[in-house]
Order: sequence, then structure tokens, then C-alpha cells
Amino acid sequence: MIVAAVVIVAAIVAGVLIWRYESQFVGTDDAFIGTRIAAISPRVAGQVIAVPVADNEKVATGQVLVQIDPIPFRVALQQALAAEQLARTGLGQARANVSVARAAVEQARATYISTQAQTANALVNLRRYLVLRRRNIKALARTQLDQVEAAARSAKAQLRAVRQKVVGAQAELKVSYAAVAGAKARVASARAQVAAARLNLSYTTIRAAEAGHVTKKSVAIGNYVSPGQELMALVPLKMWVTANIKETDLYLIHPGQRASIHIDACPNATVHGKVQSIQRGSGVAFDLLPPQNATGNYVKVVQRVPVRITFNAPPPDCVLGPGLSVEPEIRIN
Repeated sequence: MIVAAVVIVAAIVAGVLIWRYESQFVGTDDAFIGTRIAAISPRVAGQVIAVPVADNEKVATGQVLVQIDPIPFRVALQQALAAEQLARTGLGQARANVSVARAAVEQARATYISTQAQTANALVNLRRYLVLRRRNIKALARTQLDQVEAAARSAKAQLRAVRQKVVGAQAELKVSYAAVAGAKARVASARAQVAAARLNLSYTTIRAAEAGHVTKKSVAIGNYVSPGQELMALVPLKMWVTANIKETDLYLIHPGQRASIHIDACPNATVHGKVQSIQRGSGVAFDLLPPQNATGNYVKVVQRVPVRITFNAPPPDCVLGPGLSVEPEIRIN
């Protein structure tokens, strides 16, 4: 009886201790490793000439994954550079034409001023001869007066012609300015085409945007690929745990709490982490067809809310990947 009593007391104490220990944790077996898998696709079309990576190979940031034949894009870049040079030459010619047109305007204005002075002189002479003839009709021969009047009319006509030349030269100057503006636009367009050609040439080399592992490689040397075609997938090294916690335990959890993580694929590894964030909404609320509870036969089901847990230091010798099962325990006290 004494032994039985001791055993019962020991069992009660052990149960209390286990209950107190377990009450310090919230755990679930509905959890898995998550990450954002990057689909590797080309931005330009072309023939693949090199694939220097293999399936499941670890790659570093910036490492070459696929090489598309760059020769057509180099030719396109040379054409764009030649077009830019031609546009720059046209801009230089247009600016030179502006200088010529400006000089023509100045020359026309100078000619106008000279002709204007000559016209004024001819009119003065005409008025002088008219006054002289009115005073003494015999003092001036009619032929002389006719010559002076003809000279005055010729001076006026010449002045009008020179004025039109000034207007025409100013119009040519405006046309030259417009030609410069058009040439500048063509240079800007050619420069943009060069930038686009350089960019397309850079797109022929597909590099890893971040470190990770290559998976689902479907491209081989000689394949002709198109923009948007998936060539392989890249699983980043940065991963986390998505633990689907019951909504009744959610009030016990907050960001920053420590967690211990058991990974099914690494039974001998002890992994630690911490709660990073809690999703605003249950998992089923974001399904393609979320449940509609406004029905007469509604049955309440305890919902689960995704909680993200980050690794402090993932086990280096463990093969981790999205979708693997884990069992986290979050310490709440």
C-alpha cells in the first residue's frame, strides 16, 4: 500500500509538472516550410547557347543560369549606335543651318537699312526737283525730272523687295530653329533605341537574382526560348515556417516569441526560431472559393490562422525546401 501510494503521488506530481510544462507552449503539427519560389524566364527571344547549371545545384547571387545567343542583339546595338551617330550629324547640320540663316537675316537687315537710306535720298532729290520746277518751270528739263521720279520709284520698289527678303530670311531662321528641335528629338529617340538595344543585349545573360537552388530545369542548349517562358525555378535560401495555429490559441501568441522547431526531414536537428508575424485572417478566407457561412445548416469549425516563424539559423546539413512538414512549439511564457 505504501508503494502504491508513492507511485500514485509520483504520477500526480509528474502529471502536474508535465501539465505546467506543456502549458508554456502552443504547438501544432499543421505546419510546413515556406518560401517564394522564383520562376526563371527570359525577357528576350533567342537560341540558348549555354546552360552552366544543373538541377538542384546551389547558385550564388549573380551567377549565370542561362546564356542566349547575343550576336543578333549586338548587331541591333551597332545599328542603333549608327542611327544615333547619324542623328547627331543631322543635329550638327541643323545647328550650322541656324548660323547661316542668322547671318542671312543680319545681311538682309543691313541691305534693308542701306536701301532705306538710298530710297530716302531719292525721295529728297525728287522733292527738291519738284520744288525747283514749281518755282521755275524752265529751270529744269522734263527729262531730268522724269529720271529723278524713275529713280525714286525704283528705290521704293527695291526697298519693298529688300523688306520681303528680310521677312523671308526671318522665316528661314524660324525653319532652321524648328529643324534643330526636330534633330534634337531624333537624337533623343536614337539614344533611347541605343539604351533599349543595350538592355536587350544584357537580357541575353540570365543571372540568379539571389542565392538558392536550381529546380525544375527544363531548358537545354539549342532550345529557342521566348519571353515569359519558364526555364527553371530557383528556391531561395531564405525560408520560414508557416504554422496554422488554432484561433482559440491565437491570443497567446505575439511577434518575438521564441519557438523550437522539429523538422521531419531532419529528426536529429534542433532548430530554433521566433514568431515574425500573424496573418490577418484565417487560411480558408484566402482560398479561391472561400466558405460562405450564411446558411441554415452552418456548423462552427475552429479555424486556423497562419503564423510565420523565422529560423534563427537553419541546420546546414539538412535538405530543406518548401512544403516540408515541421512541428513548431511556441513558448508563450
